[in-house]
Amino acid sequence: MQTGFETIGNAILTLYDGGKPVLVTDPWFTPQAYFGSWGQSHEIPPPQLAGIRGAEYVWLSHGHPDHLNPESLPQFTGKTILLPDHVGKRIHDDLVGQGHTVKVMQDRRWYRLSERIQVYCISDLNQDAVLLADINGRLVFNRTDASDHGWENHVRSIVKRYPVSFMMGLSSRYGDADMINFFDEDGQRIPPSEVTPAIGKRNAHRTETVGAKFFIPFSSMHTYQREDSAWANVYHTSLDDYRNGFDSDKCQMLPAYVRYDCMDDSWEEIRPRELPVVIQPASAFGDDWDDRLDDADRRLATRYFQAIEHLGTHMDYVTLRVGGVDHTIKLSDRKYNRGVTFEAPRHSLMTAIRYEVFDDMLIANFMKTTLHGDWGASRLYPDFTPYVAKYADNGLAKSRDELDAYFRQYRDRAVLDYLKWTFEKRAEGIFRRYVSDESWLHRTAKQAYWAYKKRLR
Repeated sequence: MQTGFETIGNAILTLYDGGKPVLVTDPWFTPQAYFGSWGQSHEIPPPQLAGIRGAEYVWLSHGHPDHLNPESLPQFTGKTILLPDHVGKRIHDDLVGQGHTVKVMQDRRWYRLSERIQVYCISDLNQDAVLLADINGRLVFNRTDASDHGWENHVRSIVKRYPVSFMMGLSSRYGDADMINFFDEDGQRIPPSEVTPAIGKRNAHRTETVGAKFFIPFSSMHTYQREDSAWANVYHTSLDDYRNGFDSDKCQMLPAYVRYDCMDDSWEEIRPRELPVVIQPASAFGDDWDDRLDDADRRLATRYFQAIEHLGTHMDYVTLRVGGVDHTIKLSDRKYNRGVTFEAPRHSLMTAIRYEVFDDMLIANFMKTTLHGDWGASRLYPDFTPYVAKYADNGLAKSRDELDAYFRQYRDRAVLDYLKWTFEKRAEGIFRRYVSDESWLHRTAKQAYWAYKKRLR
């Protein structure tokens, strides 16, 4: 293949021109991520691995370790790392400090990387980003883990210019690429519900909505390999699951691992070996569930959560249960009506707090989370996870003034798109507050919403 692309691994897209690898996205090819909880579901064959390592440019969508992998990244020293224009510049500054060559891509601007390849990036306030790649007149829309935060209409306007277009992005049956390890107050695990509609139907909807001709499963390929997270393997999304319900006369699905030639529009499936799941003890990754916090740990954890001012407006306390001992962090002066207990081993918990990467603990799914009081159906969203993991940890916005400045910067980049998205999200929040997800009214409204989105194509 002279000019085209390959997909492999979890979220690796490699672009080729003139037979040479030009750009690779989110290269994770080491055995673990999220404190050892995640492992690779399939091997990366030698030809694909050679292309990954040989790419001149590396695009990193966001800071999660299955995308920006700290063990894989050192192998790209000397390459040019392309970053979305994330407010806060945390990833940029960290990588520059490590000696990498880094270039920030301004939003909504084309960058030519080779004779037949140019790329276009949009960052969003959730510290995610999407990448559009024009490869010899074919468009690849790599949405990775991003959901629409005001950019979808703009992306749709670009996709419609291309007769051949692809969309790839995160999707899973049970949402296990996020936090699903919830317990009730009696200590019983709350099983995650299967996302509806069926994963294939949902992906067909999403692909039709942006007007792409092909969907490629992406950014969802992992297994759980720690003894304390292995329970989640029953909720893993297999490659066969993606076809469940995928039925469309406007788009079609390609295999998750594919080599596509953008000169003659031929393609072939890459069939990597599925890797066995080898369960490892938590101790293999430095964790001992019997370890307890010391005084310095408690002070650091208290400062960490209390610095995020928004938390105190929506919840009263955070309790850390470590080694069987509770440390409760007061967030407001109200009575203790709403709070959360995180039960986790000391080493990984304090590493996440010390380096301000708390989302890694949530997504690892070995930390046990118990909600106290009324959190509603959305649980940790929207008033905990985004404010801790996205705006504070990654965006460096913890105070009210910092948050105002943070949101203002994203708004000013595309005012109309931002305002439209904000209105839609507020209307959705009000609707969900009064209408159950299981009601006929909710189902009818959802169908009408999808029909409206598709008419915008």
